[in-house]
Amino acid sequence: MQSNTNIFVYGSLREPSIFESVCGVRFSLKPSKVETEHVLRAELAMLAGHRRVSPDNVYFYAVPDASAKIQGFVIYNVPPEAMKFIDKYEGKFYEREAVHVNTANGLVEAQAYLACPMSMKKRFGDRFHVNLIHELWLRKRIEKFFDEHTRPGEKTIDAHIERRARRELIGTTERDLVVSHLGHDAVSDFFLEHELNRPCPTVKPLYNDPDAQPYVDNYIALVIKQVLLNYFEFMIHDRFRFELDRLIQSHRYFTRIRSLLIALRMINSNPKTVNLILQRGLETMPPGEHYDLIDYVKYAIAAAEKAFDPRVARSNLQWIRNNFQPGLVPMGAELELSNIGFRAIHREDKRKERMFDGFRYFNEYALDELMWKVGGYVDDHSGSHARAKRGFLELAPGRLNIVGELSKPATADPWMLSQIIRELAAFYPITPHSLHLTFQLRKRKHLQQTVPPLSVIKCLCILGGGMEETRSGGLWVSRLDHDEIERNEYGEELVFARTSKRRHRMPSDTIDTKGSKYPVFTHQYKFIRLEKRANYEPLIMALKGIQLSLNPGDYLTTQQLASSRRLRNEYEELKAWAANPTTISRRSKGRFLDAIYDGLMNEAHNKPYHKAHYIDWALGAIDLQIRLFNKRVERVQQNRPPLPFRGP
Repeated sequence: MQSNTNIFVYGSLREPSIFESVCGVRFSLKPSKVETEHVLRAELAMLAGHRRVSPDNVYFYAVPDASAKIQGFVIYNVPPEAMKFIDKYEGKFYEREAVHVNTANGLVEAQAYLACPMSMKKRFGDRFHVNLIHELWLRKRIEKFFDEHTRPGEKTIDAHIERRARRELIGTTERDLVVSHLGHDAVSDFFLEHELNRPCPTVKPLYNDPDAQPYVDNYIALVIKQVLLNYFEFMIHDRFRFELDRLIQSHRYFTRIRSLLIALRMINSNPKTVNLILQRGLETMPPGEHYDLIDYVKYAIAAAEKAFDPRVARSNLQWIRNNFQPGLVPMGAELELSNIGFRAIHREDKRKERMFDGFRYFNEYALDELMWKVGGYVDDHSGSHARAKRGFLELAPGRLNIVGELSKPATADPWMLSQIIRELAAFYPITPHSLHLTFQLRKRKHLQQTVPPLSVIKCLCILGGGMEETRSGGLWVSRLDHDEIERNEYGEELVFARTSKRRHRMPSDTIDTKGSKYPVFTHQYKFIRLEKRANYEPLIMALKGIQLSLNPGDYLTTQQLASSRRLRNEYEELKAWAANPTTISRRSKGRFLDAIYDGLMNEAHNKPYHKAHYIDWALGAIDLQIRLFNKRVERVQQNRPPLPFRGP
């Protein structure tokens, strides 16, 4: 005679009415209601080592995942007759297995209907992916919202483009919905409507603003170009989603970095076509009362659909496959651009920036929404998030929320990071100014940081500090002048590098929690000059190697300078050297290269992660840049024509 069975339910059977309709008996979580044999006792339970997914958006499946857990009910003493009906209801895509679940009274043995991996793979293919399916389902519902609220019922091309344009203009809202609810239960229709049903931004008041009028054409051109980039990235991400997903190391990283790089390359390689699109847009829709922001966004989307060539996108995808060099250290980059350089944040400087007035109207043109994929915002170095301000245009792919300081690492690939920096600097019609590179620290390493030797600082300045010629033919490190990385607001300090906390996900976001604590510590190097043609790959490898071997900390803070005479002397020596550089000795260069080598050879916990030939190439490229610098200094000292400097 068969005995009664405890079962763990986590999907539709958690609903008492459905459970009763399937097997003819009821259950209750309240002991007082368990009165007859037809009302079974149940209590809350947790199944560890599994994650709940719904690839078909109908049924839930439990799939193995050592880092996850599923909350459901354990229902006690289900009779054999009822189990037969439940077996039939669950169907062939589940396997009934014995499991142990956690309850308030300890572990309980029960039966659970788990997903059969082979059947799931056969039925759903690549859609059998927890993060992907939840994102696609949520985006599908967002698309349905715009179908129902923007020219409902119309199936014309213009209606389709207008719906897409409205989505572009509230891009960060869609992003935040996906980030905060990825992997969770469905978002209610009421919540979606509350978040998405907002009026479109308008720029018509700016047409009558005499202060804003000189910049209207430039802003409109920037909007059109940005939407071109966004829509190219959208089509690449949509069409090649599964190929791109296979190249992603972890969903802790910014997952759109590869599709963004491909889109940037496609646009940057066709400047004539892009300029023609911008010119025709301004000629056919001159800014005035007849055209608003959404009209230019629609124009850009229509142009992007005509100009996009999937064959070019696929060839760029293959280019990435052939060149990527993934590592273990999560990294990020922040680019600052300004046509007036360091004066962008000097309030006492009355000089106006002629193209965008220091990005004063950045938010009015919805560029804070349109630039979310590149992490764009206006930074005046005050720490304020006020909407109307002048400053640098700052780009940080992976920054998801400025106010919440929410960001993900861009990548762990030095080659990928270098390429995205180069393409971003080339994309915008704004002069590159400075670059910040960020490296995530390993656990508890922020408690063991050291002050790097002066020789290391000098070598890093050679690689990325902006070595330039003076009017008299000499050399100088441009980033150490104009108070660009020197500050005196709270006492003299050098903002060369700083350690800080970062959040990679919202509290409700459960994407890939393996090996990632919240928040994490990162170390950011702020001394780097941004150049359009520079190859930053050797510098990134050098900084990563130094980070892993020396574990440098803040350099140099007011407190450090106040408490150490040695550091004050080093600081004065560094400033004197930056104003009139001298050669780097062979011994100093050797120690610098050895430190990089030691770090890279221990990236994967006492062994290298990158291939040996790639590490050798990086060391050779770093050595070459230092030797070229020494030769350049020697020629300047001998009053000979200087050699062209090829470093950043």
